[in-house]
Amino acid sequence: MTQIEIKTLLHESIENINDEDFLLSIKNLVERKYIPPTPLKLSAWQVEKLDNAKKEIEEGKYLSDTEADKIVDEWLSK
Repeated sequence: MTQIEIKTLLHESIENINDEDFLLSIKNLVERKYIPPTPLKLSAWQVEKLDNAKKEIEEGKYLSDTEADKIVDEWLSK
C-alpha cells in the first residue's frame, strides 16, 4: 500500500468515526509526528509588493499564462 493510499484510507476512516475519545487518541498519536509549518513572516516591503500586485490584478493589469510563455520564449530565442 502506498503512502497516498494509506492517507486516503485514514482520511475516510476518520470521517466515519464518531467516538470522541478514540478520535482524541488518534489526534494525540498524530501530534507526536506532525510538525506544523512555521508561518511566513513577511517584511513591510513584501506586504506592500503583494498589495500592489493584488491591486494590479483587480485592475486587469496582468498576463495570461500563454502571453507570459510567449514573452519568455522570445527572450530565450535572442
